[in-house]
Amino acid sequence: MNSEFELRGVNHVALVCSDMKQTVDFYSGVLGMPLIKTIELPMGWGQHFFFDCGGGNALAFFWFPDAPDGVPGVSAPKNLPDRGELLSAVGSMNHIAFDVPPEKIEEYRDRLVAKGIDVGVLLNHDDSEFGVASELHDGVFVRSIYFKDPDGVLVEFAAWTRQVGQPGDVRHEPKTAADRTV
Repeated sequence: MNSEFELRGVNHVALVCSDMKQTVDFYSGVLGMPLIKTIELPMGWGQHFFFDCGGGNALAFFWFPDAPDGVPGVSAPKNLPDRGELLSAVGSMNHIAFDVPPEKIEEYRDRLVAKGIDVGVLLNHDDSEFGVASELHDGVFVRSIYFKDPDGVLVEFAAWTRQVGQPGDVRHEPKTAADRTV
């Protein structure tokens, strides 16, 4: 519970796309997210569109006519995590994860593949050395699949398998800028 502010979840996350129609086709057409608000920005600055991503939350996109292209490995990971990529730049958005029912995650992977989406393997995240188990077991706290949108934004469908925040879930000291090797 936050004692400072009454935060009620994420209102929206705003990303930047290269082609708003392509983005609408993917998020509404492929993922089924209803388009709930569209804005033409003043003075030809671009567009700002909002999608309903469930739970009273929204995912938004800006389209700017003069936006620079994304840089794989800087603005987002180069590939999917199960293919050895996770790195992105400080201040970038590494990925966006949508909560899905645990009993549906395998079905959802199959549905995405049937729609022609390149989807990674189903990952069982646990507290082992590499953070992933080959099989579902009691220590798995979330199962997930990763794929990319048309602009290379890394998208995750994540299914909690147990409640987090239990004893032992918060056990690492935060690193500082001085700990960086770059």
